[in-house]
Amino acid sequence: PQYENEISGCTASVAIVSRDKIRVANAGDSRSVLGVKGRAKPLSFDHKPQNEGEKARISAAGGFVDFGRVNGNLALSRALGDFEFKRAADLSPEQQIVTANPDVTTHEVTEDDEFLVIACDGIWDCQSSQAVVEFVRRGIAAKQELHRICENMMDNCLSSDPETGGLGCDNMTMVIVGLLHGKTKEEWYNTIAERVANGDGPCAPPEY
Repeated sequence: PQYENEISGCTASVAIVSRDKIRVANAGDSRSVLGVKGRAKPLSFDHKPQNEGEKARISAAGGFVDFGRVNGNLALSRALGDFEFKRAADLSPEQQIVTANPDVTTHEVTEDDEFLVIACDGIWDCQSSQAVVEFVRRGIAAKQELHRICENMMDNCLSSDPETGGLGCDNMTMVIVGLLHGKTKEEWYNTIAERVANGDGPCAPPEY
């Protein structure tokens, strides 16, 4: 297949979770955030065109950044696809205006690590990492299923007026990964609920 003229693309935020490590590879402005006793720890960093390192690569490859967008068009600087920005035959894949080359982060797992949230910019444009971690933690303390917490977060982000085309009108994807540390699912829920009830971490008890 010939992909040179394909104009669509997507981000990638991928996590490998083992007993003692979490490895995250990220390309684009989706984001992976770890909940550590109610505190948000970033495991990825958004690739935005206005970031100095990204802007330097874009300029060196013959592109430009206008209004925070690659060539005035694309609002992220790394992606799978988007081949119209990868046409410089004399440059390596890592040097293109837009590259799929990921940043990779490794985190050593501790007992304080409660869950991992992976979501696209439709969530992060509306909520801070810390706000999402606290929202998820309250949901877990209230014994809500993880898929229900994701649905509630998306409802919380949705614009009240989709005709505006602004915040809350983008597509939304969100995944929560519970870090059980050898516990059963019920024990994990109870541990976080007890921490929240005792004020162990920056999160108010949930409203039942």
